[in-house]
Amino acid sequence: MTRTLKIAMAQLNPVLGDIAGNAELVRSTRAKAAAMNADLVLFSELFITGYPTEDLVLKPAFQRAARAAVETLAAETSDGGPAVLLGTPWVDDGKLYNAIALLDQGQVRTVRFKVDLPNYGVFDEKRLFEPGPMPGPVEFRGVRLGVPICEDIWNEEVCECLEETGAEILIVPNGSPYDFDKQDVRLNIVVGRVTETGLPLAYLNQLGGQDELVFDGASFVLNADCTLALQMPAWQESITLTSWEEDGNGWVCEPGEVVPVEEGLESIYSACVLGLRDYVNKNRFPSVVLGMSGGIDSAICAAMATDALGADRVHCVMLPYRYTSEDSLTDARECAAALGVRYDIVPISDPVEGFDTALSKMFEGREPDVTEENIQSRVRGSILMAISNKFGPMVVTTGNKSEVSVGYATLYGDMNGGFNPIKDLYKTQVFDLAGFRNQKRPKGCLGPEGRVIPENIIIKPPTAELREGQKDEDSLPPYDKLDDILACLIEDELSVSEIMARGHEKETVERIQHLLYIAEYKRRQAAPGVKVSDRNFGRDRRYPITNAYRDRG
Repeated sequence: MTRTLKIAMAQLNPVLGDIAGNAELVRSTRAKAAAMNADLVLFSELFITGYPTEDLVLKPAFQRAARAAVETLAAETSDGGPAVLLGTPWVDDGKLYNAIALLDQGQVRTVRFKVDLPNYGVFDEKRLFEPGPMPGPVEFRGVRLGVPICEDIWNEEVCECLEETGAEILIVPNGSPYDFDKQDVRLNIVVGRVTETGLPLAYLNQLGGQDELVFDGASFVLNADCTLALQMPAWQESITLTSWEEDGNGWVCEPGEVVPVEEGLESIYSACVLGLRDYVNKNRFPSVVLGMSGGIDSAICAAMATDALGADRVHCVMLPYRYTSEDSLTDARECAAALGVRYDIVPISDPVEGFDTALSKMFEGREPDVTEENIQSRVRGSILMAISNKFGPMVVTTGNKSEVSVGYATLYGDMNGGFNPIKDLYKTQVFDLAGFRNQKRPKGCLGPEGRVIPENIIIKPPTAELREGQKDEDSLPPYDKLDDILACLIEDELSVSEIMARGHEKETVERIQHLLYIAEYKRRQAAPGVKVSDRNFGRDRRYPITNAYRDRG
């Protein structure tokens, strides 16, 4: 006799801490799944609270609110509609677990706890949760479902235990953040678990931005022969019905739509846009404002902001001084016009010269230096913050990873702001993304199609324009060399001698290493920004500020 099962996979965008709103999202999704004739609806890891909770989940009132919402939703399943597998924190015998709860026939039928708590990179779940015991399958209407939670599939033990105790299908709720090669990594992990257990596996991932993390969705199902039964989209919400049959030879998911998953520059750009959109919207900012310098960084940030929020919610401000070139004025104006955003000019001569006058006696006898350059930057930062205070938009910060790495940024100046969409992008990546965006507008983007960043912005030498004739490469190596050295130091943790073997001069490598270390105090005070690499500043890379170590090859 053939058995059948219909599982709706709910790839959605919860708001962390909005338990009531997330519960309403469960209700509306369950109603849609009922219209699809689903038997079961699967939600992602800790969906009722949002993920990752960080220390918020340690608050007893928060734990109680989550449990009350889950129990209320469970009672609503007495209507005979689909059951729900829902991620939630769960307190049992005084211990807090990362759990998945089966809600069916009016009650919480069973709960399973996450076993393998990740404690590396951006994860610190051992700080928050107790590890669960090795799980057995969940009995659901005559089917034994194995429900490992996210990290539980990254090693073989949990899935092996589920297979040995009779699981027939593996259903995995995930909170797996994006980085540029994560989709291939996930697929390889899942292939390993399917091969070892001989069981099909449904992989459901969260969608959306949560502070620095971005979740790309891209959920999928592999059958027991490792064939891809269906692929859900990345970067957009989706409720997808999966249909399963078992005729005595194991469960098989019927073929569904295989949506192409964006790769390379398109996936990175989509991550930056989604991360910025959700940070602004979930924190209830009405709009954003940013300084438009005529350079590549502010141009790509303006494009990302427009694609994230729409042109009517983006305000670009040019803040010229005596060193601002005519090219920069023209390029900034043309970029804003191409994007269709509001553009204003606020000259900074009067406030800068006011600082010069106020400090003239104290600075008497000293030559102008970086101090005067930083005053210009801090005046610009203060003006943008004043606009934010007066009208309510969030200031978008526009420093790239190359500059932030070596301290080529001014505290309380161009580092001012609420969020930075390019914080984890090296300068060479920024140039690549600008060229990409001029060629293609990714799905879900709200800005105009076609060229939005003038060609002159892309081809001219980068400059902060804080002194006459200044170019970035007066102070830094060419960006292709700088970015390679930085990637070796940050992502790969290579030694000076290993980096020299790639063709870089020892003096240059040691200088960049020194600049990287002494700029740590600035990065600690920087705005959050989208994580796209496997080693971003912040949650991934935690270096001391006070640090006398230097590798001398």
